[in-house]
Amino acid sequence: MPEFERLDSRTDVTVVGGGLAGICAAIAAARAGQSVALVQNRPVLGGNSSSEVRVWVCGATAHGAQSYARETGIMGELWLENQFRNPEGNPYYWDLTLLEAVRAEPNIQLWLNTDVREVEVSAGSTDGGTSISSVTGWQQGSEKIVTFTSPVFLDCSGDGIVGFLAGADHRLGREPFSTYQEPWAPEVPDNNTLGSTILFYSKDIGEPSKFVPPSFAVDITKTSIPEYRVIDSRAKGCAYWWIEWGGELDVVADNERIRDELQGVVYGIWDHIKNSGEFSDVENLTLEWIGSVPGKREYRRFLGDHVLTQHDVLEQTKFEDPVTFGGWSIDLHPAGGVYATEHGSNHWFSPGTYDVPLRSLYSRNVENLWMAGRNISASHVAFGTTRVMATCGALGEAAGLAAATAHEHGLTPRELATSEFALMRHAMVRNDTSTIGLAHDDPADLARTARVSASSTLTLPSVTPSGETVAFEHDIALVLPAAPGLGRIELLLDAAEDLTLRYEIRDLSDPRNYQPNEELSSGEVNVSAGDKQWVAIDADVADAEPRNVAIVLHADARVRLWTGEAILPGLLVLQRRDLNPDDAWTEHFREWKPILEAEGLALRFVDPTEAFAPELVIGPYARPYGGPQMWVSAGQGTDPTPQLLLEWDNPVTVEELQVVLDDDVRIDLINLHHHRTPDEVLPTLLKDYDLQVRTDGQWQNVAEVRDNRHRHQRHWLTEPATIDAVRVQCLATNGAESSHVVAVRAYEAGSAGRR
Repeated sequence: MPEFERLDSRTDVTVVGGGLAGICAAIAAARAGQSVALVQNRPVLGGNSSSEVRVWVCGATAHGAQSYARETGIMGELWLENQFRNPEGNPYYWDLTLLEAVRAEPNIQLWLNTDVREVEVSAGSTDGGTSISSVTGWQQGSEKIVTFTSPVFLDCSGDGIVGFLAGADHRLGREPFSTYQEPWAPEVPDNNTLGSTILFYSKDIGEPSKFVPPSFAVDITKTSIPEYRVIDSRAKGCAYWWIEWGGELDVVADNERIRDELQGVVYGIWDHIKNSGEFSDVENLTLEWIGSVPGKREYRRFLGDHVLTQHDVLEQTKFEDPVTFGGWSIDLHPAGGVYATEHGSNHWFSPGTYDVPLRSLYSRNVENLWMAGRNISASHVAFGTTRVMATCGALGEAAGLAAATAHEHGLTPRELATSEFALMRHAMVRNDTSTIGLAHDDPADLARTARVSASSTLTLPSVTPSGETVAFEHDIALVLPAAPGLGRIELLLDAAEDLTLRYEIRDLSDPRNYQPNEELSSGEVNVSAGDKQWVAIDADVADAEPRNVAIVLHADARVRLWTGEAILPGLLVLQRRDLNPDDAWTEHFREWKPILEAEGLALRFVDPTEAFAPELVIGPYARPYGGPQMWVSAGQGTDPTPQLLLEWDNPVTVEELQVVLDDDVRIDLINLHHHRTPDEVLPTLLKDYDLQVRTDGQWQNVAEVRDNRHRHQRHWLTEPATIDAVRVQCLATNGAESSHVVAVRAYEAGSAGRR
């Protein structure tokens, strides 16, 4: 009998699943020096975000609801590269962005169209534990059978095929309230999950186009869809996220049935748009694309040493082993999907971002199995927030780096997450992974012992008026850094008559939160009638430790506020909003919402601040956390080519220098641009800089970086060098008035981490 060709792949790490979790896991492990096989069962990378499915990549920013929450690390690199390569949000260019990122890593073997079907398991080293020896897949098209052998495996497949075949403990469906006492859990357990979705694109072809519905198109007038869902003739793609079905079925076993039903619904909706007579200006519209692969939301969730719960999310549990964060709401959908008569989704936000522990990213009973994506160790309710794809990507990077670190040091996942977690923490900082509030304490970074100075520092921030004003009809909150205190702030406004402006000073409940919390003090200021006048607000905050505070200004319809030409670093402008009837279904309503993303308010500090001091580049945090956590130079008019200097009293020997730049994580980016910032390169990033070291009194260039559009730059010296100073010469920004540097690091010779 003829036999199919058999191939063997032997690597340090095998990653199964080429969605964003798998991509980021593979890149992270490869950059940590491990050989990696990335196995994907589709012809393109990206999973639900690919051109085959076209779901928007959402993450912790929650479309702007969470402040300073955009992912950094590898997911952040993908955001920035897509912003540059793909300003129109072309789904195929997003595919290319992902493919290029994987192909750029020489340590990755990419296996597309390879569907894993078999898993070989052996006894583990602990009682009752098992270990995966290999996985075997069928490569479609080439008719090859490929066996992947590794000491470490990552299941990033979404549905959890590897863990399932390996016998990993898992759950399916909804746990009852009695399991974790979660308010959103049902009293009785069931197998209901979130359903699958098929999307469509339409376009105007400039001439009439008819539509003849297929026989299987659903007559939506006989369903609840027109009454309970919003049908927009010009909407397309993920605007129709609510075309969802299958939650009451088995979304894997019934995948074909679910696909057929969803396509029938799509054609039924399109028939209604084109032929019902209820929509105008649709004559020239035609269907451009309809998905053939259902985008799945939920299936198996594996059990690790910790199960993330609703309490962990909403109470922002402080873990000993945090490895990344989320911020999307707990977003659960009715099992009936598109045919349900309740809202298509329900949302409950945490006060800010929340952490995910490493103990939720490995199997509790399969010793060498890590997982990332929508199959991590979380309850059904908590999964409602971790499932969004940018969060899955950040989870993937954490799991991939953890797998590589554990393998390099001969540790079990449990050992790395507990007694040896310092190794993981240091690796995360060195690789600039997506974390918030992760304190940097790696002794291998010699920059932490340097003296830091700069040619200039922004001490009296101000925003130049733009020439435009906005009505002051809703209370606003100015979130500002108090470093170490906060004195007087002046706002530019117009007053129609004499009035008294009332305000409060409020704290924030956590360094990672930006919703005004408890009142610290209150006051009022008399304002005379007149235009374009600076009005002082005295915050009178004199804390010894830096933090953020909120100045809440009570609305007055007699006032107009002047907008500014730029956003001030470290400033957030929030607007209080009232609960509308349409919001009544939202269980946890957020009172304050960021506004004025494209422009700030015209304001200025009267008293100097230390919020942008040069010493912050060697501080413990590499993104906003209780303050901006970066050095900012004075404006270009004062210091057009600022310099940042690190010096040591005694020479040090280093082999790697890093510069971390400001990619403005305040801005909400998205891969297919249902909204977008106009900047293809974020203005806050340094465009050009020289990196220099000093040896025996002589300066020499280590790197000359030009046309930069990245956040994290790693500069390896050709050989270890003994130096007594490092200098960053900032030559140009990508549009910002000042130069911003988040961190400078100098790793000693012989330390781990070389790619």
